[in-house]
Amino acid sequence: MVAFAIIYLVWGSTYLAIRIGVREMPPFLMAGLRFTAAGLILFGWMRLQGTPAPTRREWPGAIVLGSLMFLIDYACLFWAEQRVPSGIAAVILAAIPVCITVLEIFLRAQQLTWRLASGLAVGVFGVAVLMNPWSSMGEAPLDRGGVIALIVACWGWSIGTVVTKRLALPASKAMSAAAQMLSGGLQLLLLALIAGEFRNFHAHNISLAAWLSLIYLITAGSIVAFTAYVWLLHYESPTRVGTYAYVNPIVAVILGALLGGEIIGRRTMLGSVLILAGVVAVTTAKGKKEIVPAGNAQPAERAAAD
Repeated sequence: MVAFAIIYLVWGSTYLAIRIGVREMPPFLMAGLRFTAAGLILFGWMRLQGTPAPTRREWPGAIVLGSLMFLIDYACLFWAEQRVPSGIAAVILAAIPVCITVLEIFLRAQQLTWRLASGLAVGVFGVAVLMNPWSSMGEAPLDRGGVIALIVACWGWSIGTVVTKRLALPASKAMSAAAQMLSGGLQLLLLALIAGEFRNFHAHNISLAAWLSLIYLITAGSIVAFTAYVWLLHYESPTRVGTYAYVNPIVAVILGALLGGEIIGRRTMLGSVLILAGVVAVTTAKGKKEIVPAGNAQPAERAAAD
């Protein structure tokens, strides 16, 4: 129960932590610091445990996934959270399994059924409800650029998840996650350099709350929760462990409202329910062929990321 509580609450809370941090820190730099530090720590720990480092044949795969699942995904997420409430960001990213299913249908790795089609339609409609500028249902209109960035983040992670099967990666999921986080973190730092974020960054001007949010993301979000996730995979069914994908957005919306001052209006509630209903329909329709929402480089790594 403790491990489930960790992956439910910690990963759900990371969206608010990101929003707190990017109010003061440049988004690409913050994301780069997070994943470079987390990747180095996890990589070092696995090496101390005797896990082999990635080979020359495995590093290219880790770098490719670092680009798709960390550079694209988290650059967009951190940037978007300057403009979009953390709860909305979590709800939109919950649609990753829907994007993965679309890709698999396009690649003919998954057959389109009426149930899948219905789930996809409901999920897409949920995103449309959140983006609709003509009927905000009493809430402030969402920043269009922020929402588009979140959709790009969904596709970046989804493409990475699909191509994972075709890449040579370390056998250890934890080492694979470490290599992907490390490579992705370094790429994010390079992006921050190109974007000129280092010039505008002055550590002494950053508040304690922002620094604590970064530390929380590194330790709790990317290390402690990932350890709990890997432990659960050994003792629980993947289907049960995968329920975090449905719980995290709910936790994020609630925490955003209670601690972040974010509004839960009719549009947020309706869009969230539709997207989560679509995700549930899509994932359950695929039966035993599990869709893993991003975060852990191989199926297990959006966990480490979040």
